[in-house]
Amino acid sequence: MQVIPLKYGTMFKHAFGQPDVFCQFAKDILGIEINIDKVHTEYEYPEPIGFVRSKYDLFAEDTEKRIIVEIQQVKEEDFFDRFLYYHLISMVEQVGGYQAYGFDRTVYTIVVLTSTPRDGSIKFSCAVSDMNPIDEYGDIIEVYPHRLVFLCPRQVNDKTPPLVKKWLNFIKDSLDGEMDEVDYPDTLWRKIMAAIQKQTISPALLSEIKDDAAWEEAKIHFVEEGREEGREEGILKQQRETVLQAREMGLDEMAIAKLTGLTAQAIKEIN
Repeated sequence: MQVIPLKYGTMFKHAFGQPDVFCQFAKDILGIEINIDKVHTEYEYPEPIGFVRSKYDLFAEDTEKRIIVEIQQVKEEDFFDRFLYYHLISMVEQVGGYQAYGFDRTVYTIVVLTSTPRDGSIKFSCAVSDMNPIDEYGDIIEVYPHRLVFLCPRQVNDKTPPLVKKWLNFIKDSLDGEMDEVDYPDTLWRKIMAAIQKQTISPALLSEIKDDAAWEEAKIHFVEEGREEGREEGILKQQRETVLQAREMGLDEMAIAKLTGLTAQAIKEIN
């Protein structure tokens, strides 16, 4: 079967934004049951939190849990910091004031990395970060259940947890654009495959996927060129050049903001 690879955010959101798929994915990766009515795509909180705009690829929550899933092709070195920030924002957003520091919902953030840094720094298929303190006796004090999970389909190995492995293998299998239906007889797998089958994708969705592909090419062409230049001056210069060249490519301000991490106001000030 010809499919659209799940490395494209638009395609990933289309497939995993189905509530039953999202819930099963969360259950197998996190080991929790969730009860949701809807999965939001490109979700933003009604009021800004912090100084950087946070928009989540897939976002869902029930009365006790807040689940975020991000899809990322690794092109920047700051992805660990960036997704830690996203994770923390979804905790901080719940704080009602200086007399109410509680987090009503546990926050789980899952980041799927469909590529790995060229320096070989990622050698894991599944890595979990939590916030529980460890005392001087080496005992974990289970205070905070929040978890930030990084998944890397290209690094599946014999230590990968079985339930996690089946999802990572599925995502990895899609990356070359071809999948064999015989390998996925279960109803849920068939449903995801139907969502990403190339011949069934609507023209509107294909257009978004092409924008995704153009954006990734722009990141490779523009962003990586600036890494060899001086840090502060080089970054500022590269951001300016990226904005100007992205405009020439016809990208709108929202796409440029996503590409550069700059605010809309900062983009407007670049002429």
